[in-house]
Amino acid sequence: MKVAVLGAGAIGAYVGAALHRAGADVHLVARGPHLAAMRQHGVQVLSPRGDFTARAHATDDPAEIGPVDFVLLGLKANSYAACGPLIEPLLHDTTAVVAAQNGIPWWYFHAHGGPYDGQRIESVDPDGAVSAVLAPERAVGCVVYAATELAGPGVVRHLEGTRFSIGEPDRSVSARCLALSEAMREGGLKCPVEPELRNDIWLKLLGNISFNPISALARATMRQMCLHGGTRKVIEIMMTETLSVAGALGCEVGVSIERRLAGAERVGDHRTSTLQDLERGKPLELDVLLAAVVELAEITGVEVPTLRTVHAISDLLALRSAA
Repeated sequence: MKVAVLGAGAIGAYVGAALHRAGADVHLVARGPHLAAMRQHGVQVLSPRGDFTARAHATDDPAEIGPVDFVLLGLKANSYAACGPLIEPLLHDTTAVVAAQNGIPWWYFHAHGGPYDGQRIESVDPDGAVSAVLAPERAVGCVVYAATELAGPGVVRHLEGTRFSIGEPDRSVSARCLALSEAMREGGLKCPVEPELRNDIWLKLLGNISFNPISALARATMRQMCLHGGTRKVIEIMMTETLSVAGALGCEVGVSIERRLAGAERVGDHRTSTLQDLERGKPLELDVLLAAVVELAEITGVEVPTLRTVHAISDLLALRSAA
């Protein structure tokens, strides 16, 4: 199995290292000091499950790699439309693209069935720009439950979780999903093939859509948001509205809001990825979280006043941060 990780950051390099350990032919695409460190020392993984080093090929030029069986996208979703020149050299007729992203993916309604089948979500696929680069037929969905961070160039700290749920948009249990699942398992990761992966998307989104923007607006950690009565109530309402949209699309999350909040509180003083991006002056990945769900609410006729309000305020924050 030949795999390219396009955007080998904290998650991408971690998965790439695990697959390399399992014997896959892995190629990591990165840049800057992180790339230089991986070239010299490999990917160094620091984990409660045991430290290890994976000396996979690392480059900033995908043309060096050539076509692969799987492309793992470790890029932010807001950069997908511009990744054409990077991903094109990696593709052959049957290359699968596995997007390890938060939020609503560009392929969401591909092979969905029912009245929304094939509908494009403008906020995540504006004018079809993402689908033009990443054909939905290539997509294998992926919901990431692992938490990692870059401890330094070439060094990934694995904090918790090893689960990467994957699935086909058409709900089939395909040969390519089974092959990837087995390779991930051999590398020490959990990778169940979920026919109803959209349920997992909404489960993960339940936290991202609420905690991520509020953390950036309030400059607060998970624990702080949960313990403050006002923000906790806003988050509860946002989660309730999100569940209403998921239900209108036929999805079931299977976890209560109170349980989700209790789990978030146990995380402690963790800063969400959106807050970290804000502090580092990076673009905020909010379209696939808030904007997409507000758009889906419009499509399904669900009222989401609190999501709309938080989206309006956080959208201005994102614009000011980008400027």
